[in-house]
Amino acid sequence: MTEAVDIYTDGACSGNPGPGGWGAILRYNGKEKELFGYAPDTTNNRMEMTAVIEALRSLKRSMPVRVHTDSQYVQKGMTEWIHGWKRRGWKTAGKDPVKNEDLWRMLDELAAGHPIEWFWVKGHAGHPENERADELARRGIELKRGS
Repeated sequence: MTEAVDIYTDGACSGNPGPGGWGAILRYNGKEKELFGYAPDTTNNRMEMTAVIEALRSLKRSMPVRVHTDSQYVQKGMTEWIHGWKRRGWKTAGKDPVKNEDLWRMLDELAAGHPIEWFWVKGHAGHPENERADELARRGIELKRGS
């Protein structure tokens, strides 16, 4: 059995919408990799999703994944809501277009390449990896401000 990679993600926004950052930590077989980035005009939810998308993109092959996120939007979206959205042609139960459909489609496509377990963790509650992912997301915003 292949060991799973643990992915810890977070997104941050300075204003919502506003400049945003995302951060991810990938831990596999005793090794760790940190990723982070920036978007000029975005929302917190888009940054939460982007963190997972970029982490999954960085994987070199299909493998078991455990995603740890403090975003119920991402966790519930991927475990509960997405199936209905796809069945309804990317519409909500109320027949409205799904917000962030572009990112949901991307995340769905990337997730299809891996067996994934999705875990929600309480944000800003002393979870060390979640706190670090938050620092990385904020670093994305700060580095862009400094440029």
